[in-house]
Amino acid sequence: MGVIGALAAGLLFGIGLILSGMIDPAKVQNFLDIAGAWDPSLAFVMAGAIGIAAPGFWLVRKRAAPLDGTSFHVPPANAPIDRRLIAGAAVFGIGWGLAGFCPGPALASLPLAAPATVVFVAAMVAAIAASALLQSRK
Repeated sequence: MGVIGALAAGLLFGIGLILSGMIDPAKVQNFLDIAGAWDPSLAFVMAGAIGIAAPGFWLVRKRAAPLDGTSFHVPPANAPIDRRLIAGAAVFGIGWGLAGFCPGPALASLPLAAPATVVFVAAMVAAIAASALLQSRK
């Protein structure tokens, strides 16, 4: 598959994010605001994504190896739920709720060069770098 396959998959994913409205932070925040101006349209996006992904996961389980590798990298079913996992999920969820962005839609909307998007992506890159630095020191 290589670089061309990864580029094609990334472009398809980005186009899906754009068409679904996931790159609009206000739409995401309205979806999360169930007590206020709730916008349920992203629930249909999620349902559609599950409908597409479920058969894909089923097909992958039938394969012995991925198309471009020797084995799948899947966490074990009994992987521990530890502090790092909970903290990471909490930071992700809080950031998504406050900013209206998660990494994929933020990168897809970066070419629009909206100041809030640029700041979010810069902060995300800095946080990833800081996390990698902390992990390398352990």
